[in-house]
Amino acid sequence: MTDSWQAHLLTLFPDMFPGPLGVSLAGRALQKGIWSLDAKNLRDFASDKHRSVDDAPAGGGPGMVMRADIVAAGIDDARARLHDAPVIYLTPRGAPLTQARVHELANGAGAILLCGRFEGVDERVIEARDIEEISIGDYVLAGGEIAAMVLLEAIVRLLPGVMGSAQSGLDESFEGGLLEYPLYTRPQDFEGRAIPDVLTSGDHGKVSAWRRAEAEIATRLRRPDLWAAYKARGTREE
Repeated sequence: MTDSWQAHLLTLFPDMFPGPLGVSLAGRALQKGIWSLDAKNLRDFASDKHRSVDDAPAGGGPGMVMRADIVAAGIDDARARLHDAPVIYLTPRGAPLTQARVHELANGAGAILLCGRFEGVDERVIEARDIEEISIGDYVLAGGEIAAMVLLEAIVRLLPGVMGSAQSGLDESFEGGLLEYPLYTRPQDFEGRAIPDVLTSGDHGKVSAWRRAEAEIATRLRRPDLWAAYKARGTREE
């Protein structure tokens, strides 16, 4: 057994990985063994000489559909090594990805990620293998690989030992229900725009209050949906 967080990917393009996940924070964490990545080609589970994984949609229509038996075989193979991990299918039909769900996944042992292609996956395997469907946004990609990278990037940075400071993750957007406050650094003056005086005052109490107020303003103006949920939870500090 390994103590690292395990990512098992089922894809038609395993060579896409680790891709961006092999550099920066995620890449260093991968080298250190904080997490591991195994990208499996779904064509390895096909039985015909052409290694077919798709077929025409029942009822007619354009495109092709990924076969239930091929996808199921890939999932069963991954589950043999990561027994209790959730199986996640990246699809525009899924529930929107949230920071809360990212935290839940980061606190587990790993995840099995299914990267769809073509028109999608046979619905029967989604039901038969209790697959969780997640969307990273209201748009369509050519496949689930990039979406899987987004999900993994969000998870890996939360794993212990990945970020230099644990506090870095506490003040970000969506942590505590608010968007992040505005950020500044040197130079003191940029094209006539100065850093707000409160941030250079040395008064940590005033800095903290300013940041909370600015986070609330940004959330209220930019994301009324988040603001409504934040107020409903009764956590707003007057």
